Amino acid sequence: MSKRTMVAALVLGMACSGLARAEDAAKPMEMPKPGPEHKKLGYFVGNWSTKGELKPGPMGAGGKMSGMDSCSWFEGGYAVVCKSTGKSPMGPMKGMGIMSYSTEDKVYTYFGIDNMGMGDYAKGHVDNDVWTYSNESKFGGKTYKGRYTMSGIKPDSYSFKWELSEDGTTWMTMMEGKTTRQKKAAAAKSDMKS
Repeated sequence: MSKRTMVAALVLGMACSGLARAEDAAKPMEMPKPGPEHKKLGYFVGNWSTKGELKPGPMGAGGKMSGMDSCSWFEGGYAVVCKSTGKSPMGPMKGMGIMSYSTEDKVYTYFGIDNMGMGDYAKGHVDNDVWTYSNESKFGGKTYKGRYTMSGIKPDSYSFKWELSEDGTTWMTMMEGKTTRQKKAAAAKSDMKS
């Protein structure tokens, strides 16, 4: 093959390659789709009622607490956003939480804020229908490891427990109770009262 023929073949090959790349670039990029881990969060979509007890500890003397959560999919289907209202021994509560799944870290994530100035970030996993989230928080100048567990998962209810530990070995229960899905008629009545 002559030098001239080789150069012509090389130029033709580069031109064809450029055309193929231009065709690929002209195709619109497809939006990624939520995976099975994201879809599992669909369990939490709906209106929920919570009754529980705050235990005596770093946050105060404790007592009964109750609340309502309204949870819906965020656009795209990757996260569930929950808005909460309730009553606790410390007074009225309002909060917002975002549950999602990190495909990079292979963990569930939770971001939450409330009207008492708290902001939380936790990582979680699911094992045999038990959801467990872990994080670190500060109360009264001390750092605590936190563990929030949702278990006894049924189609319309689950039990929860929030625990704290200074050393990650000995855990004290800070709050526990039960959350129940509100039926559509009950949820509509609740919305009318707001």
